Amino acid sequence: MTTMPTPTQQGTASPRTSGNALTVIAMAVTVVLWASAFVGIRAVGHDLDAGALTLGRVAVGTLALTVMLGVVHLRRGTPVRLPRGRVLALVVVWGVAWFGGYNLALNAAEQHLDAGTTALLVNLAPMLVAVLAGFLLGEGFPRRLLVGMAVAFAGVVVIAVATSAGRFDAVGVLLGIAAAVLYAGAATLQKRLLPRLDALTMTWLGCLAGTVASLPFLPGLVSQLSVAPTSSVLGVVYLGIFPTAIAFSTWGYVLTRASAGRTAASTYAVPPLVVLMSWVLLDEVPTPIVLGGGVLALTGVAIATLRRR
Repeated sequence: MTTMPTPTQQGTASPRTSGNALTVIAMAVTVVLWASAFVGIRAVGHDLDAGALTLGRVAVGTLALTVMLGVVHLRRGTPVRLPRGRVLALVVVWGVAWFGGYNLALNAAEQHLDAGTTALLVNLAPMLVAVLAGFLLGEGFPRRLLVGMAVAFAGVVVIAVATSAGRFDAVGVLLGIAAAVLYAGAATLQKRLLPRLDALTMTWLGCLAGTVASLPFLPGLVSQLSVAPTSSVLGVVYLGIFPTAIAFSTWGYVLTRASAGRTAASTYAVPPLVVLMSWVLLDEVPTPIVLGGGVLALTGVAIATLRRR
């Protein structure tokens, strides 16, 4: 009598293995698209100021997320379920801070600082997230996470120093730190709210709230887009669809399935990718020390995010 092979013997991946693979892919998509945003903001920032760019990006993102949410629920045959009361109020606060405040501070910072320095300041956020998650979410402070973050941060420092223009800009530094604080606070709040509603719905509501909060910049957006070249208009559309609608959705997907500290630590891979993209797209050749910093940062990401078997 022969026995049928089990699914494991047949080589079929278990649901847990498949879920882990999807989480890794979603985080990779987030990191790559967020890295591309630094290049896009630098390119579009010559024609649009920080407020106009914020509104343009989140408005396009809201439209894209509306389509994404509609398609998902149409396929499922279920209505969109919106939160109420206190949860809805917190989602609105989160959206204004994350999509409105963070993007505004980031856009303004990149008009004062080079991409490497801005990436360094913004990537203070994962350390702040780990601290907030340790205290507020009960995630603790695993030694592997802290060691990996320290190694990755050292790599980010090397990149920022090597790519910096060498000019200290107090306003730019303060804006970059403000972006990092908003990032950390929003990520921690999102982690607390995700058990109460699905990630895509929360992302859509948050982006919509950020769009409404950014409406005072509408006159500037209209006037600046009317004289901006086609490349900048397309740049705003790209920033709204890819680094906003898609990347923030994949970020929420990962945050639902992993700790806030571990998820945020993965974004330390953004600065070395920014350097690589600038090299390819802007013809900025990185020095050997920048490449070394990138390797160091990616090593830290691996230490912080890969679980010990």
